[in-house]
Amino acid sequence: MDMEFSPEDLAFQKEVREFIAENYPAELRDKQDEGEEMSKEDFLSWHKILYKKGWIAPAWPVEYGGTGWTPTQRFIWSEETARADCIRLMPFGLAMVGPVIYTFGTPEQKAHFLPRILSGEDWWCQGYSEPGSGSDLASLRTAAVKDGDDYIVNGQKTWTTLAQHADWGFFLVRTDKEAKQQEGISFLLIDMKSPGITVRPIITLGGEHEVNEVWLEDVRVPQSQRVYEENKGWTCAKFLLAHERTGIAGVAASKRGIEKVKAIARTELDGDQPLIANAFFKRKLAELEIDLTALEFTELRSLAGPNAGKGPGPESSLLKIKGSEIQQRLTELTLEAVGHYGAPYFRGFGEGDNEHPIGPDYAHRAAPTYFNMRKTTIYGGSNEIQRNIIAKMVLGL
Repeated sequence: MDMEFSPEDLAFQKEVREFIAENYPAELRDKQDEGEEMSKEDFLSWHKILYKKGWIAPAWPVEYGGTGWTPTQRFIWSEETARADCIRLMPFGLAMVGPVIYTFGTPEQKAHFLPRILSGEDWWCQGYSEPGSGSDLASLRTAAVKDGDDYIVNGQKTWTTLAQHADWGFFLVRTDKEAKQQEGISFLLIDMKSPGITVRPIITLGGEHEVNEVWLEDVRVPQSQRVYEENKGWTCAKFLLAHERTGIAGVAASKRGIEKVKAIARTELDGDQPLIANAFFKRKLAELEIDLTALEFTELRSLAGPNAGKGPGPESSLLKIKGSEIQQRLTELTLEAVGHYGAPYFRGFGEGDNEHPIGPDYAHRAAPTYFNMRKTTIYGGSNEIQRNIIAKMVLGL
């Protein structure tokens, strides 16, 4: 694989760096540096800047608003946004339901929803997991019953990320209780302002209101908001999860995280020498960096391989497994590096507070980030399930 950038790619890299330096919101950077919890408006501020530039959806086909970038340019983009510590773009519209709609949706659905996803007018959430139906997602019980031109939906979803901000949600519902599990499920787009929807917060180990329970009680949903055929929603679900799992790999962000750990280890002391000189710490750091490099090459092969442009396949499970495990090891190593400063952790402080966190800035979020990242090997399909997919679809076992 040729890893040298062409002159055109280097020029693109320079353009990206300059654009971020000149346009990334300073107030957003300040909140990130202080470890404050981000609002809906914070997330959308960078989204809208990129939308205005035409850079909001690098992975989308050009006809639906994509950038037309090459795989190398998309790689450069992810590297540069991670290097600049840009806030993440919410994936639920751009990386999940958007590709489902432009692949399986009706012309009317594409015309209505895709522009609103790109502009940030609609914030989406994902209604997949239920109590008792997580890794075994096909056992879900939320039901949709036909009533004229509508469905009446009843059930409960859980671990619904940032649903408190959502305008719309994409939900898996059971439309045929007699069919085999995967064959009786449909994929619905539901207005989160619909009567009968209740969102209840779940506070995480890191102290954040990131996930929620969503209750649906006699929620009326037009059948025109079903994507693809009735009872064939599992096809959409698998397609979406493959995109989600590829994004979970987070190679660029983990590379940036390793740079930060190295900087911390050069500052923190182990006795009378920097922590970076400790042979045991240095070995763990080196092993982590080697694994991440191997994952990066795997991701690049996926981007540049014969199936590039056709959407991710079973290899997304491999990217998800290794990417999530590396993220957990990275946050654990970061917590180890900050030492006792990681014991008292803070969620940031508000305007007018005069009690600031203890220790250096890089220690403030080490503990809550470590706890939050325990979830990565579970969401998007647990890693145990991903190993089963690899065994069946890749190894033919």
